[in-house]
Amino acid sequence: MAEQVLRHIPVMLGEAVEGLAVHAGGRYLDGTFGRGGHAREVLSRLGADGRLLLMDRDPAAIATARAEFAADPRVSIRHANFSSLAEWDETAAGLDGVLLDLGVSSPQLDEAARGFSFMADAPLDMRMDTSQGESAADFLARASEREIADVLWNYGEERHSRRIARAIVADREATPFTRTGQLAALIERVAGRREPGKHPATRSFQALRIRVNGELDALQQGLNAALERLKPGGRLSVISFHSLEDRAVKLFIRDHSGRVQNSRRGPPVQGAPAQLAAVGKAQFPGDAELAANPRSRSAVLRVAEKLA
Repeated sequence: MAEQVLRHIPVMLGEAVEGLAVHAGGRYLDGTFGRGGHAREVLSRLGADGRLLLMDRDPAAIATARAEFAADPRVSIRHANFSSLAEWDETAAGLDGVLLDLGVSSPQLDEAARGFSFMADAPLDMRMDTSQGESAADFLARASEREIADVLWNYGEERHSRRIARAIVADREATPFTRTGQLAALIERVAGRREPGKHPATRSFQALRIRVNGELDALQQGLNAALERLKPGGRLSVISFHSLEDRAVKLFIRDHSGRVQNSRRGPPVQGAPAQLAAVGKAQFPGDAELAANPRSRSAVLRVAEKLA
């Protein structure tokens, strides 16, 4: 029963929606619908003239959105990656707010067949959009040892990346990697249990998921698209769950704020005109949320406003 509750707790719900500064007649986009926790809260603040646009790359999430919201005339739904939000005609009129809740969702983690978790043996898939792209099993079957090692290091900061990659390439000749349990067992054998309370496969599974779904490229494209479509005064509210995501969001806001990181040895550099302003500092879950939803522990929220 507790696991069922965990599935539907939206992370930093109040803070993320407050960051959007929702007004009743505004037009808002939730680029990562998931199971709709943030979307419901935004919709509850909209009047009859408000508009809520919902996107998700996961077909299961879109099925939930259509089942619950398709009849509401204020809502439009699109099955797509939020990186393509500027290509959606519904965003052409401009947006008053964009909300992105990054990373893998609780329903995706909890559904063993999706292959995101090493906690249960399942097909090694990891695709957020199961209708397209290369699965984790497909990637591990064809990638070189160096490519696998680079993914594990760059996206997971796995210090045993080379040893794990070498073992994967050696073992796949006899038995291709098709199951999460099979991969997790190999990583545990190679890396050992070095961090109390943390499975040795944690970093590698994160890295493979990011690679399979092109998450960091999608994030950069999505941030650029959001900036393009936001109206002056419109808000960007982004929740991230690991340092690579948060760093990308932090630097994006900084780089579009007109601030320049000048070198002490070089001449002053003229910055581009400011387009964004950070709204407050990075926010983190409070003690009550951490107690109710342990999966929120690594969440970071950053909010920015588009300037005139």
